Amino acid sequence: MRIAKVKARTYEWTGETIPARSHLCANAMDLLRLDGDSMGSFRFHGWTVVEVESDDGAVGLGDVALAPRISKEIVNQYLAPLVVGADPFDYEYLWQKMYRSTLAWGRKGVGMAAISGVDIAIWDLMGKATGKPVFKLLGGRTKRKIRCYASKIYNAAPEKMQAEAQSYLDQGFTAMKLRFGYGPADGPEGMRKNVDAVAAVRETVGDDVDLMADCYMGWTLEYAKRMLPKLEPFGLRWVEEPVIADDIGGYAELNGFTSIPISGGEHEFTSYGFRDLLERRAVSVVQYDTNRVGGITAARKVNALAEAFGVPVIPHAGQMHNYHLTMSCLASPMSEFFPVFDVEVGNELFYYLFEGDPIPRGGYIDLDDDTPGLGISISREYLDRFRIVE
Repeated sequence: MRIAKVKARTYEWTGETIPARSHLCANAMDLLRLDGDSMGSFRFHGWTVVEVESDDGAVGLGDVALAPRISKEIVNQYLAPLVVGADPFDYEYLWQKMYRSTLAWGRKGVGMAAISGVDIAIWDLMGKATGKPVFKLLGGRTKRKIRCYASKIYNAAPEKMQAEAQSYLDQGFTAMKLRFGYGPADGPEGMRKNVDAVAAVRETVGDDVDLMADCYMGWTLEYAKRMLPKLEPFGLRWVEEPVIADDIGGYAELNGFTSIPISGGEHEFTSYGFRDLLERRAVSVVQYDTNRVGGITAARKVNALAEAFGVPVIPHAGQMHNYHLTMSCLASPMSEFFPVFDVEVGNELFYYLFEGDPIPRGGYIDLDDDTPGLGISISREYLDRFRIVE
């Protein structure tokens, strides 16, 4: 079996979207106080799909959500020639070949995201070739089913956040995450609104539900050290990405400063990046995203590191590539789940582009033991609402 062809296409959403609104979620652009939508640079209404086809006609699917038009070109121009003609089961060799060939410009960010897309497609192809789901190739089940947390409580009026939280309780979720809407530029009033939001949701869900909160890199170290003591009474399971991803020292300081676990890694890459986070005790929860970190080949190495350090792994986003790793990893207690919803930030787009993703029942999902590969395919239902860029 050989890889005969690698092709990446970008699918850009042309359907309806929810209009942007202010203070939806704190983010790293807030400090600049620019006019317009501060979340704009973090919205992704396009997705790159990578197809790796074998010489017997089987096709593995991978995907990239970061800078999709750029990642498409990286795959087609730089990465495809490196893997065509190779045996897909030489996945470690192929990963190292892509990584080392692009070291000058591809170690992190969109270059590594493009490698991730190819790598995920190779694993999907291997699963299809063996007739086994990817999690079986990674070691099999470490749990009967995967507990999920609902992850779409964006900042809004407290009563709206409470109503959304109640809807997840009614669906059987025992864990959920909200977003802070305010950061340093919003002063003491913003701090109070952040606390009020957490208090409102905690009041609704009670003490027996895991509640998490996301800053999306929208705070500074000084601001976080003022905010975190105000949040400690609410028993948060973690506070996510309080400062920008490059401030590892800030993460380490905060993780030792507060009783609230600090999580991160959504914007970190490869086992080398996570070695630094773990050795410096910078995070208490690892949150890589498989289609950014370097694909499944890199993610399984991060899992092994985290297990050795006793740090749980809860990947960013749902999506099948993350679920297969969570199912097969002892260090992964649960998965993030973005509820099916109208297209807003972009996480929702996965459901419009692909079919096959499981929907939680009673707050849990399961993976089929008999579905080869990742178990997803391109959906035809909404295909007319995408512009396809070859």
